[in-house]
Amino acid sequence: MKSPNLLGGSLLLELVSAELDPQTGSQKKPINANAHQVLPKDGPEGGPKDGPKNGPKDAIFESKFVIPGDFGEIGAVLVENEHSSEIYLQHIILDGLPNGPIRFHCGSWIEPKSDNSRKRLFFTNKLYLPSQTPEGLKNLREKELDSLRGNDEGEHKTSNRIYDYDVYNDLGDPNNPKLARPVLGGSKQYPYPRRCGTGHLQYKTDPCSKMSNSFYVPRDEKFSGVKEKSFRGKTIECGWHAAIAHLDNPTKSEFLYLSDIFKLYYEGINLSSPVNRGFWQRVWNVLLNVKDDFLKFKPPALFLKDKFSWLWDEEFSRQTLAGINPCSIKLVTEWPLKSTLDPDVYGPPESAITTELVEREIRAFMTIDEALEQKKLFIIDYHDLLLPYVSKVRQIEGTTLYGSRALFFLTPDGTLKPLAIELTRPPIEGKPQWKQVFTPTSESTGRWLWRLAKVHFLAHDSGYHQLVSHWLRTHCVTEPYIIATNRQLSVMHPIYRLLHPHFRYTMHINARARESLINAEGIIESSFSPGKYSVELSSVAYDQQWRFDREALPADLINRGIAVEDPDAPHGLKLLIEDYPFANDGLILWDALKQWVADYVNYYYKDASMVQSDPELQAWWTEIRTKGHEDKKDEPWWPNLQTPDDLIGIITTITWVTSGHHSAVNFGQYAFAGYFPNRPSIARTNMPCEEPTEEGWQRFLDNPNSELLACFPSKLQATRIMATLDLLSEHSSDEEYIGKDRKLTWDEEPVIKEAFNRFSAKLEELERTIDDRNKDNSLKNRNGAGVVPYELLKGKAPTQYMPQIFQSLDFFVPIIITDIVIDKEEVKELKCFEELSFFDILACDPKCELVLELASTIN
Repeated sequence: MKSPNLLGGSLLLELVSAELDPQTGSQKKPINANAHQVLPKDGPEGGPKDGPKNGPKDAIFESKFVIPGDFGEIGAVLVENEHSSEIYLQHIILDGLPNGPIRFHCGSWIEPKSDNSRKRLFFTNKLYLPSQTPEGLKNLREKELDSLRGNDEGEHKTSNRIYDYDVYNDLGDPNNPKLARPVLGGSKQYPYPRRCGTGHLQYKTDPCSKMSNSFYVPRDEKFSGVKEKSFRGKTIECGWHAAIAHLDNPTKSEFLYLSDIFKLYYEGINLSSPVNRGFWQRVWNVLLNVKDDFLKFKPPALFLKDKFSWLWDEEFSRQTLAGINPCSIKLVTEWPLKSTLDPDVYGPPESAITTELVEREIRAFMTIDEALEQKKLFIIDYHDLLLPYVSKVRQIEGTTLYGSRALFFLTPDGTLKPLAIELTRPPIEGKPQWKQVFTPTSESTGRWLWRLAKVHFLAHDSGYHQLVSHWLRTHCVTEPYIIATNRQLSVMHPIYRLLHPHFRYTMHINARARESLINAEGIIESSFSPGKYSVELSSVAYDQQWRFDREALPADLINRGIAVEDPDAPHGLKLLIEDYPFANDGLILWDALKQWVADYVNYYYKDASMVQSDPELQAWWTEIRTKGHEDKKDEPWWPNLQTPDDLIGIITTITWVTSGHHSAVNFGQYAFAGYFPNRPSIARTNMPCEEPTEEGWQRFLDNPNSELLACFPSKLQATRIMATLDLLSEHSSDEEYIGKDRKLTWDEEPVIKEAFNRFSAKLEELERTIDDRNKDNSLKNRNGAGVVPYELLKGKAPTQYMPQIFQSLDFFVPIIITDIVIDKEEVKELKCFEELSFFDILACDPKCELVLELASTIN
């Protein structure tokens, strides 16, 4: 048990019988007793694993019960918190019983009685399908679910445990034209998954949008104490990195030389030139006394391996299979390439990538007809997704956009050779459509144009990765699963217990994303090419591309033409690209997950009738489809839930998305994109060959390197994204890894315990397999000089490839607070730095009262 203050109070416990009174047919009277603290135990610094964020101590409470012989089996316990503050109840163990101890896994916060008079209910670790629930617990089971669904009480309090649905109507401010954003979800124009409702008030000017100064998350979905401290410290560090980089020379928005980029990792921020600006002068003086490591960005894995790798076409191709967005490449199935957009609006649909051009690039290997027949041509195609936004995005200062596609050829050695990048601008401002194809070449002008074309394409790929492969496909679509699981599946339900570990922290992370990442003028909008249309683009992708039945890894690979079904092949699939690290490692993980889920499901559901007659399970799946994904509720591709095999497929898909797929697109972000020349988030200038002026073309010919740096992200954009990716890639010290932590509830059933042990052993074998593959010289997409080994599906990658928290934060923030006194008259001066938003970042630390006050004043 954990609480900031355990003195002067106790807990009232009421044991509940699982049986009804045989004479009255009603609930037996509970047995009451008070629990008092008997043993405090210091938790680790910063709070124990699941404790509150201010670092309290563990405590053991004891209580004694006298249980009558006719009380029957104990099925639940009611808890009332008589302390002055909330407590975190880890577990309850009833000892001294004839048949051994009874365990309750609680894992939840309990409000003080003074704030909420309703007693909290916890069931034993024993799991029951609804039809198997003991008579004495059936009513309690339903009442507990009702309490989690809420009853439209208005704005939710931070202590609430209410799960309901809402659209994404809190990303902007309709009262401010610059910050107005469309509501995502609930319309044909902007379909979207649902998020957790907050009960916030509506804007008078736009009833569809809602005001929010805080982002509600059900209490049990919030970060643990360890996670909160880790996240807060990392956020502060990242915020200061971005701020300091801008402070270094706020008048120079661009990197002038490539060496300036290298210095971010080797030398850190140059503080040789003081800032003569009141508050910032004092910040500067403090920073001069901070140890050097704090002023440096950690060198990402790719930078450490080969700082020039971003120039190599081989690495450009390799990362489509073993980078952080390995799920966009697909087989070319139709030739010639052609757009499906309206030619009257967007111009001629035919691609400029011609047969002659491709055959010129692959003539040493085969003809294009042979390449198509042998399935050797692959593509990443963002042309039709992006082209409708080109005109709108180009009205935003400091960014540009094209429709784009990149074509690749699978060579005999198993690697991909880039053939062409096509960039297209639709008719705009009376000008006709413009499109051009760029290819690798040794000719100097063509070589520089190819490099710039790669910058544009990679900026598009970075945006798609962050907005679709990562946010939409793992975070956004998962929130409805979490809401429905808590609303419709009792904690006693076996499927609840199976799913629950895969949802940890997701809702809190999603709320943080709405607060500062995907919100109007947030990090994504300010640093990625689509600008204010970024999240809107993810709605288009959801509408056009997302299907639940294609989120399973095998179905995804087949849909993209990367694999074909083959019962004689490993995993039942034959990969057309044999050395495809994401697919090779992912399929082993998929099979292990599916077997674990199958063992689990088949233990509880012996036949189809048990699945069909389970009211909680059927309500859960119905609500996911009709409420959580309401805008797609009528799609014919939703799987039926009629048999155990149906359930196994659905659960395996959800657990794959939240574990394997998420790991593949998240935890390598800093390793690959923290070195931003490798994956720029934005391209700020048009291609120099797009209707060039004589002066502009000559400028490009005279100094193409400067044109490249001008196209790259600005200093502020680059350092902000570097800091953000460092934060997103971080493993917290209380991270849970699938197969590593057997839940106590599964120990109640020996069959399940053994199945989990087999699952864990398979994952350990996967890690050894990954190590062996990364040492195999024949696998060129994961092994070689300067190549970052592919370890994203390995569980926890070695520390040298994962960001680590800088310890300097422990003393840095107190220095700022104690050594700098902010004069309120300086607030106007500080307004010019409001774009940095690092005051809001620092405000994550409740101890920074001075910064909170300043941030409030500025806002």
